[in-house]
Amino acid sequence: MATSLKQRQKLAQRQKLAPRQVLHAKLLQLNTVNLEQAILQELEQNPLLEQVDQEEVEEILEDSPIDDIDAPLEDIYSNESTYYLSEEKKEMPLADQQTLLDKLINQLQFLNLDAEELEIAEEILWNTNERGYLDTDLVLIADRFDLLENEIEPILYKVQRLEPKGIASRNLKECLIIQLEDEIESLPYKIIQNSFDDFMHKRYERIKDHLNCTDQDLQKAVEFISHLNPRPGEGYRDKFQTVIPDVIVRMDGDNWVITTNDGGIPELRISAIYKEQIVNNKLKKDAKKYIKEKFDSAQWFIAAVNQRRVTMTNVMASIIEFQPEWFSGNMDFLHPLKLQDIADKINMDISTISRSTRGKFADTPYGIFELKYFFTDSIDLPDGRTLGTFVIKRALEKIIRSENKHSPLSDDSLVKILSQDGFKLARRTVAKYRDQMGYPVARLRKEI
Repeated sequence: MATSLKQRQKLAQRQKLAPRQVLHAKLLQLNTVNLEQAILQELEQNPLLEQVDQEEVEEILEDSPIDDIDAPLEDIYSNESTYYLSEEKKEMPLADQQTLLDKLINQLQFLNLDAEELEIAEEILWNTNERGYLDTDLVLIADRFDLLENEIEPILYKVQRLEPKGIASRNLKECLIIQLEDEIESLPYKIIQNSFDDFMHKRYERIKDHLNCTDQDLQKAVEFISHLNPRPGEGYRDKFQTVIPDVIVRMDGDNWVITTNDGGIPELRISAIYKEQIVNNKLKKDAKKYIKEKFDSAQWFIAAVNQRRVTMTNVMASIIEFQPEWFSGNMDFLHPLKLQDIADKINMDISTISRSTRGKFADTPYGIFELKYFFTDSIDLPDGRTLGTFVIKRALEKIIRSENKHSPLSDDSLVKILSQDGFKLARRTVAKYRDQMGYPVARLRKEI
């Protein structure tokens, strides 16, 4: 039976990011080292931009009355920042300047996407968490571009097949299926596709009955699946790299002072010579158009750098407000916190918060921590309490570290001790947290 294709016209308004918004998003995702490189590159490319001499910056600071600076939120040009960079930066090895996210975004150029599709693909990547999973509902990304969810699913499909395969998956099953899709006739694929729940709960007899396979075939398939990557976002970071903090947090009386750590980054302004030529209309037509474009670009760039500072301080201030116990010195406690909570607090898009926290570090009185450290999932306990999983993991870590290494504690023993501490959890939950923290089973923790 022949099918007919119908054409239809649809009038709709679509939200597009202005060039200055795109620029702000790009600068926001950079860490301090890469921001400095981006500024130096822009200084080379735009003749209307020039660097303010350090002496002039100091004169501006001296002439600025203290009352005009909102120190707790936006103490942007503090001497502490300048000192930190001048005295400490030279002793630190530079952090890896290309992250997994950078590598993924670079791969997008090979997907033959148009401008809007490329923008959507980048938005998807920016909404993945550190494990590599999509951290928001796809429909929310679609809404931002005034599209339907099924209209951007083909873009998600392409993103998920970048390297590492399975990035931006919405769940573990989807992640594993993507890695197995080249072998759809294989037993591992059939197990994940048709018997995923049985596999996750190790109901192997049911799998054998359902798929009519032998013990030996099943064992090989399970072993094969175990070598797939369940967390495509992990394993691409140098855990031993030294980083330069993006913000510095210090207590001043009863207030937290948040300083963006960019005192050593060139301060920018628009060239007075070119500005005077524009104002006095001294340029010819072709030159005027070129200079006007560069003038707008310079203004946007300066505004984006300043907006990055404001956004970073606002995000950090909100984190402190959500986690007062930790910043008061109780480093064993964090409230449940998600990116969306910060987004709602400061009225910004969740992708902006993701850009502000991913790969960014804070220098606190207790050490240097990645901003994502302060975000934790929640768990509901049988007694009605809702705690951050961070609290449970912290308690579990203390127990494991203090155990007798000649006779390490089994998961059942860990469950009992946690229960005595007021954390009643199922054994599988404790095993999951132990695994997430990188601790093997008791048998493998034993020392001779």
